[in-house]
Amino acid sequence: MTDPELRAQSFEIAWRYLDQSGLLKGENKDSARFILNRIDRMMLRGERRRLLLSNAAIDAYRLRPVLVSA
Repeated sequence: MTDPELRAQSFEIAWRYLDQSGLLKGENKDSARFILNRIDRMMLRGERRRLLLSNAAIDAYRLRPVLVSA
């Protein structure tokens, strides 16, 4: 599997889980950027396990600080 395929599959797993669980909040573009950033950083460190990449992105998204507008 190529890196772009691994990246896309990891993102799809994370996105589908977060969407189906109702955890996706705010602007989809910002959420997608956050998830991909997490996956990319792990891949740059050499991680190639698809489920570990997607689960780490899910965990990071769930624990991210959320800005609240008044």
